[in-house]
Amino acid sequence: MIAGLDSRVAFSLLIAAVACQRLWELAISRRHLRALLARGGREVGASHYPWMVALHTAFLVACLAEVWLLGRPFRPALALGALAVLAAALGLRWWTLRTLGARWTTRVVVLPGEPSVTAGPYRWLRHPNYLAVVLELAAIPLVHGAWLTAVVFGLANLALLRLRIGVEEPALAAAEGGR
Repeated sequence: MIAGLDSRVAFSLLIAAVACQRLWELAISRRHLRALLARGGREVGASHYPWMVALHTAFLVACLAEVWLLGRPFRPALALGALAVLAAALGLRWWTLRTLGARWTTRVVVLPGEPSVTAGPYRWLRHPNYLAVVLELAAIPLVHGAWLTAVVFGLANLALLRLRIGVEEPALAAAEGGR
C-alpha cells in the first residue's frame, strides 16, 4: 500500500502517465516531421520504426502484466531508486527535446546541409535521448519490481538502438557533407 492505495494501482497510474506522455510526444513528432519534410528533410531507416513503436507499446503492457499477473512485490527502497533514475532520464529527455526544438522527431530525419546539433546535452553525448530511453526502460518497471520486463525490453531496445544508430550516423554524416 502507498498512502492507502494498492501499490499496483499506483504503478498502473504511473504507466498511464507514461503512455499519455508518449502519445503527446508522438503528436509533436508528427508535427515536426511534416515541417522537416517541407524544408527538404528526408527520412532514413523507416523500416525499423514500426518495430520501435511495437517495442515501446509492448513494454508498457509488459510492465503492467508482470506486476499484476506475476505478483511482483513493491519494495520502497527499489522504487525510490528507480523513481530517481526515471526523474533523471525525464530531465535528460526534456533537455534533449528542448535543445533539438523543431528538429526533434521519433523518426530519423536529416536536413541536407544542416550541421548536427552540438548544444545542450549534445555537447557531451552524441545520442542523449537514447540514453534517456535506456534509463527509462530500466527504471519504469523496477518501480514495482518488474525485473523481467526491465531485462527483456532493455536488451531488445539495445539491439534496436544499435540498428537505429547504424542507420542514423551515416545519414547525419552524409547530410552534413551536403553543406
